[in-house]
Amino acid sequence: MLRKLVIGVAVIATLVAGVGTARLVLPWTDPARGVVKQLAFLRAELEGGADLSAQKQFPEGYFFLNVLYGLTWVQVGIDDPGRSADATAEVRWALDRIASSDGTAPFDESLQPQYGVFYAGWTNWLRGGLIALGHSDAADRDTFTSESVEIATAFRTAETPFLAAYPGQAWPVDSVVAIASLRLYDALVAPRFGQIARNWVTTAKTKLDPATGLLPHQAVPQVSGARGSSQAMIQRFLIDVDPAFARTQYEIFKDKFVTGLGVREYPKGTTGQGDVDSGPLVFGMSLSATVVAMGAARVHHDPLGDRLARTGELVGLPFSGLKTKRYVFGAVPIGDAFLAWSTSARPLVAAGQPELDGESGWWRLPWLVLLWLPALILWGALHLRHRGRRRRRAH
Repeated sequence: MLRKLVIGVAVIATLVAGVGTARLVLPWTDPARGVVKQLAFLRAELEGGADLSAQKQFPEGYFFLNVLYGLTWVQVGIDDPGRSADATAEVRWALDRIASSDGTAPFDESLQPQYGVFYAGWTNWLRGGLIALGHSDAADRDTFTSESVEIATAFRTAETPFLAAYPGQAWPVDSVVAIASLRLYDALVAPRFGQIARNWVTTAKTKLDPATGLLPHQAVPQVSGARGSSQAMIQRFLIDVDPAFARTQYEIFKDKFVTGLGVREYPKGTTGQGDVDSGPLVFGMSLSATVVAMGAARVHHDPLGDRLARTGELVGLPFSGLKTKRYVFGAVPIGDAFLAWSTSARPLVAAGQPELDGESGWWRLPWLVLLWLPALILWGALHLRHRGRRRRRAH
């Protein structure tokens, strides 16, 4: 009876190792198809109130779940024009949700721009994505223009390049998103905000974290050093603001934060505690930073994106059905939203970025050892047990 149980476990371990090896080694087939299935899962979750549940867990949970859903549709629709009409409808649906009372509830209406730079920047970026899909109307463009002007005015009149997301609180990453949305306006509608973006970059370069040479994590009420969770997001958007500055910052980010396991929350050689931005840290690694960094790597044409994606397919417990796909049994939909957004990542402004050098394939070796070791131990134990029985019979 015990032998049959061990054989059963060994067979399962072998199957798991085989599937894991395929995910690590075989060429990708159609990543976009998997993203569309993720979006189908997310739409059902959103209709079931997953965004309201996320708001109880994260400060911007409701907003992020909806805006990432819309932005992923933007990327899918641009890459596959046959889906652009469907994508447009889904983006409008997402915009309506983030403009609702539930969407604006966490933010202060009195800030400039209205509801703060976090809300205004991400919303404007999504609205620009709607225009980029090619099915917008005059009202869409008028709204994009008025909101872009409001953001530009806030930057023009501010004494700092890092605007407030909440009263008395500012994170540079939020201003990067907002400036990127102005660059998107210039690319899609008409050149108008280029000087504001250039002035912003010039000033931001004077505010870099002296310890790393990167933009700081927080600017108000106090300045804090660069951290992986915000840096991964900065690297995702900065390329659409200033590609040359972005590439320099991205290379520093990789050197200071990226390891063979993922993305650290604190620079190499330092330690710190996890919080609501980073999530729980595992050996100093932030899961949220690692997922977002996958998208940043993709927009920088860095093979690191493929490595992080394959690792996610290995450890993220993906389940793909006929119409939907989810990770970790769909227990954390906001995690699925970040994964879908990062998997389908593409620049919306920058183009023709040089590809970074490829990574050695040896990063797969530790994972392959972990995958196959349990199966080899089990089959080896069965083999030794069988040999022992044969010897006893022979004597």
